[in-house]
Amino acid sequence: MLLRKGIAFALVHVLLQIQCCFSDINRGSFPKGFVFGTASSAYQYEGAVKEDGRGLTVWDTFSHSFGKIADFSNGDVAVDQYHLFTEDIQLMKDMGMDAYRFSIAWSRIFPNGSGEINQAGIDHYNGLINALIAKGIEPYVTLYHWDLPQALEDKYIGWLNSSIIKDFAAYADICFQKFGDRVKHWITFNEPHTFAIQGYDVGLQAPGRCSILLHLFCRAGNSATEPYIVAHHVLLSHATVADIYRKKYKQQQHGTVGVAFDVMWFEPRSNSTDDVEATQRAQDFQFGWFIDPLFFGDYPSSMRSRVGSRLPTFSKAEAALVKGSLDFVGINHYTTYYAKNSTSNIIGNLLNDSLADSGATTLPFRNGIPIGDRANSIWLYIVPHGIRSLMNYIKQKYGNPLVIITENGMDDPNSPFISIKDALKDEKRIKYHNDYLSNVLASIKEDGCNVRGYFAWSLMDNWEWAAGYTSRFGLYFVDYKDNLKRYPKDSVQWFKNFLTST
Repeated sequence: MLLRKGIAFALVHVLLQIQCCFSDINRGSFPKGFVFGTASSAYQYEGAVKEDGRGLTVWDTFSHSFGKIADFSNGDVAVDQYHLFTEDIQLMKDMGMDAYRFSIAWSRIFPNGSGEINQAGIDHYNGLINALIAKGIEPYVTLYHWDLPQALEDKYIGWLNSSIIKDFAAYADICFQKFGDRVKHWITFNEPHTFAIQGYDVGLQAPGRCSILLHLFCRAGNSATEPYIVAHHVLLSHATVADIYRKKYKQQQHGTVGVAFDVMWFEPRSNSTDDVEATQRAQDFQFGWFIDPLFFGDYPSSMRSRVGSRLPTFSKAEAALVKGSLDFVGINHYTTYYAKNSTSNIIGNLLNDSLADSGATTLPFRNGIPIGDRANSIWLYIVPHGIRSLMNYIKQKYGNPLVIITENGMDDPNSPFISIKDALKDEKRIKYHNDYLSNVLASIKEDGCNVRGYFAWSLMDNWEWAAGYTSRFGLYFVDYKDNLKRYPKDSVQWFKNFLTST
């Protein structure tokens, strides 16, 4: 069945490729009320890391550790949106965007993660929110986009300790209290799967914990257990916060609470039963790991059977709290891979990490042929039909919940040999958004998927975590050599035309 669907969607993809450059989709093609926006995060955008009482975060520590970032950079300045948000909001307004997704830095509100509130942090986000609303742009606020206060990492190893649930809930409560009269769309967590794996399994992101090859790469951690513990505490934290919002604020503020999940689409490498089943396991260990408890009250059965006692359990009360705690499903989708059954666990046993538990290998190649054209990032292959397949999967498995595409985009290289004039000619990005949006539209109109919004990553080039400044995802070019000046790429004009045509 999965293979037949894959073939069908591949045919759709071919047709869209033929039509892409002549596509006449625009805002008017989408249902009334469909939201278009851009997305960002605090550590990648704000800078000003030592200003106005902000506390240190695990990413401050990690990015200043030798060899962790590709170009040895950090987010101390980023693109300085802390000081330039008024100008940046005007850029969004000029494009015709409806909304802006940004994150609040926990350590600006509570510099030590808990305890005394930092009023300067409250004032800053009030100013940002008010400036957005004054321009008719709806704020979509992420509470946690990976920047854990370093004080909580030092105090009790952060997400590995259940104490984090109480502290995160207190932080979220203050945000609801201070900003909820104007913010109606809350995202508790951004990509919990990413920071559980990258931060606690392979150690490539903050806080850089792993046990791969007997701690050769990380000073501390247990790759076989810690990602599951972190994920468990994240789910309980989300559910606790959603419960607080519903009981204390929803009646007056009328907002919604969701999570932004990172989700690749996977297609079977062959039509063999083993590969088809491995494809489902790959999805279980990526997406199902986090969304199944929120819809069904427990982890996927494939995880229970394969991970065993290393996978935490929910009490009856916890399962009841977690189940049904989502008002909408946020999807950060960029690419599609093939999945095949993993017949050998030699590498997995050697590494002793959670990635081997699924028994599935996922790669963007089949018989040496890539699944699609590659962007700059080594992991990002352009496969537009994957987003339509994913929307249908969510519709069928989870009862067609309200979905918002909270991130979608592609990057170009940041090369000293590419002039600004040439860097602004981003036809590949235009084609990417055109083709992915065409597939989103098809999922809505032809397949009946309940998709209500699309946020492009990102408004402008920014600091891209372990890739530093080597990667440019922005619609606006940022000149890092000249006071962070913003220049519109051709994709800005494309979006402007798209959003003003009906």
